[in-house]
Amino acid sequence: MTPTAPPPVHPVDEVPPVRQLAAFGLQHVLAMYAGAVAVPLIVGGAMKLSAADLAYLITADLLVCGIATLIQCVGFWRFGVRLPIMQGCTFAAVSPMVLIGTTGGGLPAIYGSVIVAGLAIVLLAPVFGRLLRFFPPLVTGTVILIIGLSLLPVAGNWAAGGVGSAEFGEPKNLALAGFVLAVVLGVQRFAPVFLSRIAVLIGIVVGLAVAIPFGFTDFDGVGDADWVGISTPFHFGAPTFEASAIISMLVVALVTMTETTGDLIAVGEMTGRKIEPRSLADGLRADGLSTVLGGVFNTFPYTAYAQNVGLVGMTRVRSRWVVATAGGILVLLGLLPKLGAVVAAVPAPVLGGAGLVMFGTVAASGVRTLARVEFGDNHNLTVVAVSVAVGMLPVGVPTVYAKFPDWFQTVMNSGISAGCLTAIVLNLLFNHLAGKGGSVGGDPADTVGLAGGGEQDAVEKSREEVV
Repeated sequence: MTPTAPPPVHPVDEVPPVRQLAAFGLQHVLAMYAGAVAVPLIVGGAMKLSAADLAYLITADLLVCGIATLIQCVGFWRFGVRLPIMQGCTFAAVSPMVLIGTTGGGLPAIYGSVIVAGLAIVLLAPVFGRLLRFFPPLVTGTVILIIGLSLLPVAGNWAAGGVGSAEFGEPKNLALAGFVLAVVLGVQRFAPVFLSRIAVLIGIVVGLAVAIPFGFTDFDGVGDADWVGISTPFHFGAPTFEASAIISMLVVALVTMTETTGDLIAVGEMTGRKIEPRSLADGLRADGLSTVLGGVFNTFPYTAYAQNVGLVGMTRVRSRWVVATAGGILVLLGLLPKLGAVVAAVPAPVLGGAGLVMFGTVAASGVRTLARVEFGDNHNLTVVAVSVAVGMLPVGVPTVYAKFPDWFQTVMNSGISAGCLTAIVLNLLFNHLAGKGGSVGGDPADTVGLAGGGEQDAVEKSREEVV
Protein backbone atom coordinates (compact mmCIF):
# COMPACT_ATOMS: atom_id res chain seq x y z
CA MET A 1 0.00 0.00 0.00
CA THR A 2 1.42 3.34 -1.03
CA PRO A 3 1.94 5.63 1.99
CA THR A 4 -0.07 8.84 1.92
CA ALA A 5 2.07 11.87 1.10
CA PRO A 6 2.13 14.50 3.85
CA PRO A 7 0.05 17.59 3.08
CA PRO A 8 2.03 20.43 1.52
CA VAL A 9 3.27 23.10 3.91
CA HIS A 10 1.77 26.53 3.33
CA PRO A 11 4.44 29.15 2.47
CA VAL A 12 3.50 31.02 5.66
CA ASP A 13 4.56 28.01 7.76
CA GLU A 14 7.73 27.13 5.84
CA VAL A 15 11.02 27.42 7.74
CA PRO A 16 13.83 28.65 5.43
CA PRO A 17 17.48 27.68 6.06
CA VAL A 18 19.18 29.47 8.96
CA ARG A 19 21.27 31.78 6.78
CA GLN A 20 18.15 32.92 4.93
CA LEU A 21 16.24 33.37 8.18
CA ALA A 22 18.99 35.65 9.49
CA ALA A 23 19.26 37.73 6.30
CA PHE A 24 15.50 38.09 5.77
CA GLY A 25 14.94 38.81 9.47
CA LEU A 26 17.60 41.52 9.59
CA GLN A 27 16.02 43.09 6.51
CA HIS A 28 12.70 43.41 8.38
CA VAL A 29 14.45 44.94 11.41
CA LEU A 30 16.16 47.58 9.28
CA ALA A 31 12.87 48.39 7.53
CA MET A 32 11.09 49.22 10.79
CA TYR A 33 13.89 50.38 13.11
CA ALA A 34 13.59 54.10 12.45
CA GLY A 35 9.84 54.03 13.07
CA ALA A 36 10.24 51.85 16.14
CA VAL A 37 12.56 54.23 17.95
CA ALA A 38 10.78 57.39 16.79
CA VAL A 39 7.87 57.10 19.26
CA PRO A 40 9.98 56.92 22.45
CA LEU A 41 12.21 59.68 21.08
CA ILE A 42 9.24 61.99 20.39
CA VAL A 43 7.45 61.32 23.68
CA GLY A 44 10.61 61.41 25.78
CA GLY A 45 11.84 64.55 24.03
CA ALA A 46 8.53 66.36 24.61
CA MET A 47 8.74 65.46 28.31
CA LYS A 48 12.37 66.69 28.42
CA LEU A 49 13.72 63.41 29.77
CA SER A 50 17.45 62.99 30.32
CA ALA A 51 19.64 61.24 27.76
CA ALA A 52 19.87 58.22 30.05
CA ASP A 53 16.08 57.99 30.34
CA LEU A 54 15.67 58.35 26.59
CA ALA A 55 18.14 55.53 26.00
CA TYR A 56 16.20 53.42 28.52
CA LEU A 57 12.92 54.07 26.70
CA ILE A 58 14.47 53.00 23.39
CA THR A 59 15.96 49.74 24.70
CA ALA A 60 12.68 48.92 26.48
CA ASP A 61 10.79 49.62 23.26
CA LEU A 62 13.04 47.35 21.17
CA LEU A 63 12.73 44.55 23.73
CA VAL A 64 8.93 44.64 23.79
CA CYS A 65 8.82 45.10 19.97
CA GLY A 66 10.60 41.79 19.70
CA ILE A 67 8.39 40.03 22.24
CA ALA A 68 5.24 41.44 20.60
CA THR A 69 6.41 40.28 17.16
CA LEU A 70 7.07 36.77 18.49
CA ILE A 71 3.61 36.64 20.06
CA GLN A 72 2.01 37.74 16.77
CA CYS A 73 4.00 35.42 14.47
CA VAL A 74 4.48 32.29 16.59
CA GLY A 75 1.36 32.64 18.71
CA PHE A 76 0.06 30.69 21.67
CA TRP A 77 -3.49 29.64 22.51
CA ARG A 78 -5.76 32.42 21.12
CA PHE A 79 -3.04 35.07 20.93
CA GLY A 80 -1.32 35.78 17.61
CA VAL A 81 -2.47 35.81 13.98
CA ARG A 82 0.45 33.53 12.99
CA LEU A 83 1.32 35.56 9.90
CA PRO A 84 4.51 37.52 9.01
CA ILE A 85 3.60 40.65 10.99
CA MET A 86 6.10 43.00 12.66
CA GLN A 87 4.93 44.85 15.75
CA GLY A 88 5.96 48.34 16.83
CA CYS A 89 4.80 51.38 18.79
CA THR A 90 1.82 53.09 17.18
CA PHE A 91 2.12 56.72 16.12
CA ALA A 92 -1.60 57.19 16.78
CA ALA A 93 -0.81 57.34 20.50
CA VAL A 94 1.94 59.98 20.29
CA SER A 95 -0.19 63.13 20.66
CA PRO A 96 -2.34 61.82 23.55
CA MET A 97 0.73 60.49 25.38
CA VAL A 98 2.60 63.78 25.02
CA LEU A 99 -0.48 65.59 26.36
CA ILE A 100 -0.80 63.19 29.32
CA GLY A 101 2.91 63.28 30.08
CA THR A 102 3.32 67.06 29.95
CA THR A 103 0.20 68.10 31.88
CA GLY A 104 1.15 66.69 35.25
CA GLY A 105 0.48 62.98 34.85
CA GLY A 106 3.97 62.04 33.73
CA LEU A 107 5.07 58.60 32.60
CA PRO A 108 3.13 56.73 35.36
CA ALA A 109 -0.17 58.16 34.06
CA ILE A 110 0.80 57.22 30.48
CA TYR A 111 1.57 53.65 31.51
CA GLY A 112 -1.63 53.32 33.53
CA SER A 113 -3.73 54.36 30.53
CA VAL A 114 -1.71 52.08 28.22
CA ILE A 115 -2.36 49.05 30.45
CA VAL A 116 -6.11 49.75 30.52
CA ALA A 117 -6.17 50.26 26.73
CA GLY A 118 -4.37 46.94 26.21
CA LEU A 119 -6.89 45.09 28.37
CA ALA A 120 -9.73 46.76 26.44
CA ILE A 121 -8.25 45.57 23.12
CA VAL A 122 -8.08 41.99 24.43
CA LEU A 123 -11.76 42.15 25.45
CA LEU A 124 -12.92 43.85 22.22
CA ALA A 125 -10.96 41.57 19.86
CA PRO A 126 -13.80 39.04 19.32
CA VAL A 127 -16.19 41.89 18.49
CA PHE A 128 -13.86 43.20 15.79
CA GLY A 129 -13.44 39.65 14.52
CA ARG A 130 -17.16 39.45 13.78
CA LEU A 131 -16.97 42.70 11.79
CA LEU A 132 -14.80 41.10 9.10
CA ARG A 133 -17.78 40.82 6.73
CA PHE A 134 -17.68 44.62 6.44
CA PHE A 135 -14.22 44.36 4.81
CA PRO A 136 -14.93 43.08 1.26
CA PRO A 137 -12.26 43.57 -1.45
CA LEU A 138 -13.70 47.03 -2.18
CA VAL A 139 -12.85 48.12 1.37
CA THR A 140 -9.66 46.10 1.87
CA GLY A 141 -8.19 47.18 -1.47
CA THR A 142 -8.93 50.81 -0.66
CA VAL A 143 -7.41 50.51 2.82
CA ILE A 144 -4.26 48.79 1.51
CA LEU A 145 -3.90 51.52 -1.13
CA ILE A 146 -4.26 54.21 1.56
CA ILE A 147 -1.69 52.47 3.79
CA GLY A 148 0.86 52.55 0.98
CA LEU A 149 0.16 56.14 -0.02
CA SER A 150 0.26 57.27 3.64
CA LEU A 151 3.70 55.75 4.10
CA LEU A 152 5.28 57.30 1.00
CA PRO A 153 5.80 60.72 2.66
CA VAL A 154 7.70 58.89 5.43
CA ALA A 155 10.07 57.49 2.82
CA GLY A 156 10.30 60.95 1.23
CA ASN A 157 11.29 62.55 4.55
CA TRP A 158 13.92 59.89 5.10
CA ALA A 159 15.28 60.38 1.58
CA ALA A 160 15.60 64.12 2.20
CA GLY A 161 17.64 63.54 5.36
CA GLY A 162 15.05 62.99 8.08
CA VAL A 163 12.66 65.47 9.67
CA GLY A 164 14.59 67.93 11.83
CA SER A 165 17.88 67.40 10.05
CA ALA A 166 19.94 70.54 9.48
CA GLU A 167 20.67 69.31 5.96
CA PHE A 168 17.10 68.33 5.10
CA GLY A 169 16.57 68.40 1.33
CA GLU A 170 20.25 68.64 0.43
CA PRO A 171 20.90 67.16 -3.05
CA LYS A 172 23.48 64.76 -1.57
CA ASN A 173 20.79 63.17 0.62
CA LEU A 174 18.49 62.60 -2.33
CA ALA A 175 21.43 61.35 -4.40
CA LEU A 176 22.24 58.75 -1.73
CA ALA A 177 18.58 57.70 -1.53
CA GLY A 178 18.46 57.45 -5.34
CA PHE A 179 21.61 55.33 -5.32
CA VAL A 180 20.11 52.92 -2.77
CA LEU A 181 16.92 52.74 -4.83
CA ALA A 182 18.96 51.90 -7.93
CA VAL A 183 20.85 49.16 -6.06
CA VAL A 184 17.59 47.62 -4.78
CA LEU A 185 16.08 47.63 -8.28
CA GLY A 186 19.28 46.30 -9.87
CA VAL A 187 19.51 43.41 -7.40
CA GLN A 188 15.83 42.60 -7.90
CA ARG A 189 16.20 42.55 -11.68
CA PHE A 190 19.58 40.90 -12.26
CA ALA A 191 20.59 38.96 -9.12
CA PRO A 192 19.81 35.29 -8.40
CA VAL A 193 16.49 34.54 -6.69
CA PHE A 194 17.84 34.41 -3.12
CA LEU A 195 19.72 37.68 -3.47
CA SER A 196 16.72 39.36 -5.11
CA ARG A 197 14.66 38.53 -2.02
CA ILE A 198 17.10 40.41 0.21
CA ALA A 199 17.40 43.31 -2.24
CA VAL A 200 16.39 45.81 0.46
CA LEU A 201 19.04 44.52 2.88
CA ILE A 202 21.71 44.62 0.17
CA GLY A 203 20.66 48.16 -0.80
CA ILE A 204 20.90 49.31 2.83
CA VAL A 205 24.30 47.65 3.40
CA VAL A 206 25.75 49.06 0.15
CA GLY A 207 24.22 52.46 0.92
CA LEU A 208 25.75 52.43 4.40
CA ALA A 209 29.14 51.49 2.95
CA VAL A 210 28.94 54.50 0.61
CA ALA A 211 27.55 56.82 3.30
CA ILE A 212 30.40 56.32 5.79
CA PRO A 213 33.29 57.81 3.74
CA PHE A 214 31.07 60.70 2.64
CA GLY A 215 30.32 61.68 6.22
CA PHE A 216 26.64 60.79 6.31
CA THR A 217 26.97 58.95 9.60
CA ASP A 218 29.35 58.03 12.37
CA PHE A 219 29.54 55.34 15.00
CA ASP A 220 30.30 57.53 18.03
CA GLY A 221 27.08 56.38 19.67
CA VAL A 222 28.23 52.77 19.51
CA GLY A 223 31.17 53.47 21.81
CA ASP A 224 28.95 55.31 24.30
CA ALA A 225 26.30 52.57 24.46
CA ASP A 226 26.27 49.93 27.20
CA TRP A 227 26.88 46.30 26.37
CA VAL A 228 23.94 44.99 28.40
CA GLY A 229 20.70 46.70 29.41
CA ILE A 230 17.62 45.06 30.93
CA SER A 231 14.25 46.79 31.21
CA THR A 232 12.62 46.17 34.60
CA PRO A 233 8.86 46.52 35.25
CA PHE A 234 7.65 49.97 36.33
CA HIS A 235 11.11 51.52 36.13
CA PHE A 236 9.59 55.04 36.25
CA GLY A 237 7.24 54.29 39.14
CA ALA A 238 3.96 52.49 39.73
CA PRO A 239 1.28 53.31 37.13
CA THR A 240 -1.47 55.77 37.99
CA PHE A 241 -4.96 55.59 36.53
CA GLU A 242 -6.47 58.95 35.55
CA ALA A 243 -9.89 59.02 33.90
CA SER A 244 -9.05 61.60 31.20
CA ALA A 245 -5.85 59.77 30.24
CA ILE A 246 -7.65 56.42 30.06
CA ILE A 247 -10.45 57.81 27.88
CA SER A 248 -8.02 59.30 25.37
CA MET A 249 -6.04 56.07 25.23
CA LEU A 250 -9.22 54.03 24.68
CA VAL A 251 -9.90 56.17 21.59
CA VAL A 252 -6.36 55.35 20.44
CA ALA A 253 -7.10 51.66 21.03
CA LEU A 254 -10.06 51.79 18.63
CA VAL A 255 -7.91 53.56 16.02
CA THR A 256 -5.08 51.03 16.30
CA MET A 257 -7.52 48.12 16.09
CA THR A 258 -8.87 49.57 12.85
CA GLU A 259 -5.34 50.06 11.46
CA THR A 260 -4.24 46.59 12.53
CA THR A 261 -7.30 45.06 10.87
CA GLY A 262 -6.27 46.69 7.58
CA ASP A 263 -2.66 45.51 7.96
CA LEU A 264 -3.65 41.93 8.81
CA ILE A 265 -6.00 41.76 5.84
CA ALA A 266 -3.24 43.15 3.60
CA VAL A 267 -0.75 40.50 4.72
CA GLY A 268 -3.42 37.84 4.36
CA GLU A 269 -3.92 38.91 0.74
CA MET A 270 -0.17 38.92 0.04
CA THR A 271 0.53 35.53 1.62
CA GLY A 272 -2.50 33.68 0.31
CA ARG A 273 -3.80 32.91 3.78
CA LYS A 274 -7.06 34.81 4.05
CA ILE A 275 -7.94 36.42 7.35
CA GLU A 276 -10.96 34.84 9.04
CA PRO A 277 -12.94 36.28 11.97
CA ARG A 278 -11.17 33.96 14.42
CA SER A 279 -7.66 34.76 13.16
CA LEU A 280 -8.43 38.50 13.13
CA ALA A 281 -9.56 38.30 16.75
CA ASP A 282 -6.39 36.36 17.64
CA GLY A 283 -4.22 39.03 15.99
CA LEU A 284 -5.99 41.88 17.78
CA ARG A 285 -5.80 39.97 21.07
CA ALA A 286 -2.02 39.75 20.61
CA ASP A 287 -1.96 43.54 20.05
CA GLY A 288 -3.76 44.00 23.35
CA LEU A 289 -1.42 41.70 25.27
CA SER A 290 1.62 43.45 23.78
CA THR A 291 0.17 46.82 24.77
CA VAL A 292 -0.28 45.62 28.36
CA LEU A 293 3.35 44.44 28.34
CA GLY A 294 4.32 47.87 27.00
CA GLY A 295 2.68 49.57 29.99
CA VAL A 296 4.43 47.22 32.40
CA PHE A 297 7.90 47.39 30.80
CA ASN A 298 8.09 51.18 30.33
CA THR A 299 7.06 51.56 26.71
CA PHE A 300 3.90 52.28 24.70
CA PRO A 301 0.93 50.77 22.75
CA TYR A 302 1.78 48.27 20.01
CA THR A 303 0.31 47.60 16.60
CA ALA A 304 1.14 45.89 13.30
CA TYR A 305 3.75 47.83 11.32
CA ALA A 306 2.65 48.71 7.80
CA GLN A 307 6.29 49.33 6.78
CA ASN A 308 6.94 45.61 6.86
CA VAL A 309 3.74 44.75 5.00
CA GLY A 310 5.37 46.30 1.93
CA LEU A 311 8.52 44.23 2.46
CA VAL A 312 6.48 41.00 2.47
CA GLY A 313 4.83 42.01 -0.79
CA MET A 314 8.06 43.09 -2.43
CA THR A 315 10.25 40.12 -1.50
CA ARG A 316 7.46 37.52 -1.76
CA VAL A 317 8.98 35.82 1.30
CA ARG A 318 5.84 34.75 3.14
CA SER A 319 7.25 32.70 6.04
CA ARG A 320 6.15 33.88 9.48
CA TRP A 321 9.34 32.37 10.88
CA VAL A 322 11.36 35.00 9.03
CA VAL A 323 9.54 37.74 10.91
CA ALA A 324 9.77 35.72 14.13
CA THR A 325 13.55 35.76 13.59
CA ALA A 326 13.33 39.55 13.22
CA GLY A 327 11.52 39.58 16.57
CA GLY A 328 14.38 37.63 18.11
CA ILE A 329 16.86 40.15 16.70
CA LEU A 330 14.85 42.99 18.26
CA VAL A 331 14.95 41.24 21.64
CA LEU A 332 18.75 41.06 21.33
CA LEU A 333 18.90 44.75 20.37
CA GLY A 334 16.80 45.54 23.45
CA LEU A 335 19.12 43.54 25.71
CA LEU A 336 22.36 44.68 24.01
CA PRO A 337 22.19 48.48 23.51
CA LYS A 338 25.53 48.50 21.67
CA LEU A 339 24.03 46.40 18.87
CA GLY A 340 21.05 48.75 18.76
CA ALA A 341 23.42 51.69 18.36
CA VAL A 342 25.02 50.03 15.31
CA VAL A 343 21.63 49.67 13.61
CA ALA A 344 20.72 53.23 14.60
CA ALA A 345 23.78 54.49 12.71
CA VAL A 346 22.13 53.77 9.35
CA PRO A 347 21.46 57.25 7.87
CA ALA A 348 17.94 58.31 6.97
CA PRO A 349 18.56 58.72 3.18
CA VAL A 350 19.61 55.07 2.97
CA LEU A 351 16.32 54.01 4.59
CA GLY A 352 14.46 56.44 2.32
CA GLY A 353 15.74 54.85 -0.88
CA ALA A 354 14.61 51.41 0.30
CA GLY A 355 11.34 52.76 1.69
CA LEU A 356 10.23 54.16 -1.66
CA VAL A 357 10.17 50.63 -3.09
CA MET A 358 8.59 48.98 -0.04
CA PHE A 359 5.82 51.49 0.55
CA GLY A 360 5.05 51.79 -3.14
CA THR A 361 4.62 48.02 -3.16
CA VAL A 362 1.91 48.29 -0.51
CA ALA A 363 -0.01 50.81 -2.62
CA ALA A 364 0.38 48.62 -5.71
CA SER A 365 -1.00 45.65 -3.75
CA GLY A 366 -4.09 47.71 -2.97
CA VAL A 367 -4.55 48.42 -6.67
CA ARG A 368 -4.23 44.69 -7.39
CA THR A 369 -6.98 43.91 -4.84
CA LEU A 370 -9.24 46.61 -6.31
CA ALA A 371 -8.79 45.03 -9.76
CA ARG A 372 -11.08 42.22 -8.54
CA VAL A 373 -13.91 44.67 -7.80
CA GLU A 374 -16.69 45.44 -10.28
CA PHE A 375 -16.87 49.17 -11.07
CA GLY A 376 -19.66 49.14 -13.65
CA ASP A 377 -23.21 50.35 -12.90
CA ASN A 378 -22.56 50.97 -9.20
CA HIS A 379 -21.04 53.52 -6.82
CA ASN A 380 -17.84 51.62 -6.04
CA LEU A 381 -15.65 54.20 -7.78
CA THR A 382 -17.12 56.88 -5.51
CA VAL A 383 -16.37 54.77 -2.43
CA VAL A 384 -12.71 54.44 -3.45
CA ALA A 385 -12.35 58.07 -4.53
CA VAL A 386 -13.77 59.64 -1.37
CA SER A 387 -12.04 57.18 0.97
CA VAL A 388 -8.63 57.84 -0.59
CA ALA A 389 -9.28 61.60 -0.50
CA VAL A 390 -10.20 61.54 3.21
CA GLY A 391 -7.26 59.28 3.97
CA MET A 392 -4.79 61.53 2.17
CA LEU A 393 -6.10 64.77 3.67
CA PRO A 394 -4.11 64.62 6.96
CA VAL A 395 -1.08 63.32 5.04
CA GLY A 396 -1.04 66.23 2.60
CA VAL A 397 -2.26 68.87 5.08
CA PRO A 398 -1.03 67.73 8.54
CA THR A 399 -2.64 70.70 10.36
CA VAL A 400 -6.06 70.37 8.72
CA TYR A 401 -7.72 69.23 11.98
CA ALA A 402 -5.66 71.39 14.35
CA LYS A 403 -8.73 73.33 15.56
CA PHE A 404 -10.75 70.19 16.33
CA PRO A 405 -11.07 68.45 19.73
CA ASP A 406 -8.26 66.11 20.77
CA TRP A 407 -10.38 62.95 20.44
CA PHE A 408 -11.29 63.89 16.85
CA GLN A 409 -7.65 64.56 15.98
CA THR A 410 -6.64 61.20 17.44
CA VAL A 411 -8.96 59.43 15.02
CA MET A 412 -8.71 61.59 11.90
CA ASN A 413 -5.03 62.57 11.99
CA SER A 414 -4.23 58.98 11.08
CA GLY A 415 -4.83 58.80 7.36
CA ILE A 416 -5.11 55.02 7.60
CA SER A 417 -7.88 55.00 10.22
CA ALA A 418 -9.69 57.96 8.61
CA GLY A 419 -9.67 56.32 5.18
CA CYS A 420 -10.61 52.92 6.59
CA LEU A 421 -13.61 54.26 8.51
CA THR A 422 -14.72 56.23 5.44
CA ALA A 423 -14.50 53.16 3.20
CA ILE A 424 -16.54 51.04 5.64
CA VAL A 425 -19.26 53.67 6.04
CA LEU A 426 -19.52 54.43 2.30
CA ASN A 427 -19.63 50.74 1.39
CA LEU A 428 -22.53 50.29 3.83
CA LEU A 429 -24.27 53.41 2.52
CA PHE A 430 -24.00 52.71 -1.19
CA ASN A 431 -24.02 48.92 -1.32
CA HIS A 432 -25.77 47.48 1.70
CA LEU A 433 -28.41 50.23 1.79
CA ALA A 434 -28.73 50.61 -1.99
CA GLY A 435 -32.37 49.51 -1.93
CA LYS A 436 -33.30 52.64 -0.02
CA GLY A 437 -32.63 54.78 -3.07
CA GLY A 438 -29.80 56.09 -5.18
CA SER A 439 -28.85 52.76 -6.72
CA VAL A 440 -27.41 52.75 -10.20
CA GLY A 441 -29.20 50.12 -12.24
CA GLY A 442 -29.81 46.51 -11.46
CA ASP A 443 -30.98 44.69 -8.40
CA PRO A 444 -29.53 46.14 -5.19
CA ALA A 445 -28.64 42.63 -4.14
CA ASP A 446 -26.37 42.42 -7.17
CA THR A 447 -24.60 45.57 -6.07
CA VAL A 448 -23.89 44.11 -2.64
CA GLY A 449 -22.37 41.04 -4.20
CA LEU A 450 -20.17 43.11 -6.46
CA ALA A 451 -19.18 45.46 -3.67
CA GLY A 452 -18.08 42.50 -1.63
CA GLY A 453 -16.09 41.64 -4.70
CA GLY A 454 -16.74 38.44 -3.16
CA GLU A 455 -17.61 35.68 -5.41
CA GLN A 456 -19.04 34.12 -2.24
CA ASP A 457 -21.84 36.69 -2.11
CA ALA A 458 -22.75 35.95 -5.73
CA VAL A 459 -22.71 32.19 -5.07
CA GLU A 460 -24.99 32.56 -2.05
CA LYS A 461 -27.41 34.68 -4.12
CA SER A 462 -27.47 32.09 -6.87
CA ARG A 463 -28.26 29.37 -4.37
CA GLU A 464 -31.16 31.37 -2.99
CA GLU A 465 -32.54 31.84 -6.51
CA VAL A 466 -32.33 28.12 -7.21
CA VAL A 467 -34.19 27.33 -3.99
